[in-house]
Amino acid sequence: MDKIRILIADDATSLRETVREYLSLEEEFEVVGEAINGEDCVKKVARLLPDVVLMDVNMPVMGGIAATEKISIEYPEIAVIMMSVLSDTEYLKKAMSAGSRDYIQKPFTHSELTEAVRRIYQTEKERQTRHGVVSRRPGTEYKTPQIVTVFGTKGGVGKTTTAVNLAIQTAKLTGKRVVLLDLDLQFGDVAVYMNVLPKRSIAELVQEKNKMDGDLIETYLIQHESGVRILPAPIRPEYAEIVNSEYVLDLLTILRSRYDYIIIDTPPVFHDTLLGALDMSNQIFLMLSMDLPTIKNIKLCIDLLKTLHLDGKIKLILNRASDELGVTLKDAEEVLGMKIGSQIPSDGKTVVKAANRGIPFVLSNPGAKVSAAIAEVAKTMVEDTGYQKELNEKGKKKGLFGPKK
Repeated sequence: MDKIRILIADDATSLRETVREYLSLEEEFEVVGEAINGEDCVKKVARLLPDVVLMDVNMPVMGGIAATEKISIEYPEIAVIMMSVLSDTEYLKKAMSAGSRDYIQKPFTHSELTEAVRRIYQTEKERQTRHGVVSRRPGTEYKTPQIVTVFGTKGGVGKTTTAVNLAIQTAKLTGKRVVLLDLDLQFGDVAVYMNVLPKRSIAELVQEKNKMDGDLIETYLIQHESGVRILPAPIRPEYAEIVNSEYVLDLLTILRSRYDYIIIDTPPVFHDTLLGALDMSNQIFLMLSMDLPTIKNIKLCIDLLKTLHLDGKIKLILNRASDELGVTLKDAEEVLGMKIGSQIPSDGKTVVKAANRGIPFVLSNPGAKVSAAIAEVAKTMVEDTGYQKELNEKGKKKGLFGPKK
């Protein structure tokens, strides 16, 4: 069953926490984000594409009614439910005139809130069907473009190798438009792995921010022979500082309007640019290898992502999987408190040779086990499966090459 994706907009932290807690008790709800004012809400609607927005009336910077009006015009398929302590009929009229689908008065109970969300969501679905409104939610004919971030907490865990081969395999599997974004802004290697020599990069593109649009971005993308488009990292490390998080969020918003899959390679460190990308991502592929320092760092990473309410997007990928390293799969899962969703076998000869030639191994050696593993990872991405909840419900995990003991 598709979940109802909800964005909460309220300047009161305590209220947002209460609403999130109420919604978390219901299986069919998913809170995709929070906004602290109307302006923040409008930006996050564009980036997260929720089904329902729970909108406070009185907020700083931009009020709820003004934000509702903008959302209703730009995204008529997204339902807004206003929340307010006020019961004045004038506010109710203004809210409905702005495009709000319902109005609930604070304080409300768990049942009042959840019943309102269900009722309005169902009504909105029926309206879309009746009037032919195109929905952008996952699971409908219009499939929400997928932003997939490949991340790891240290170098050498296979982030770039996985991102590059995953992008190419996804294009082969789906025939859809795929773009590969190198956000390892100081030392990105995507261009090297794909044997392209960029003359311009994201650093030059950011300097044209005032006139940035989809057509301009296309002129900066390099088309690989596989059909994947590439936006390379800056050519020199010192240029990384001119690419800020707000720019990356705008860039991803535009790319999502043109591409079906945006795959992001990342550095092994947290910073504002990465956190913004993770927040916008639909899926986070967290890479690990079977050594204690990496497992320790991945555990810390998972804890941080939980505090940011991003852990529901995580899919754990074990790279260079082997039973000869002294740490078992069960040991790693117990330490991490999460199940490993996919495994990529150790095949140094194939992987290193492909990197040195600049020909990704899914192209140069499609019959290799490591290529088959990437194909399975791509399948979980395209089918949007392999989350922790699904793995836990299976009781025992089925790996890429048969059931795991």
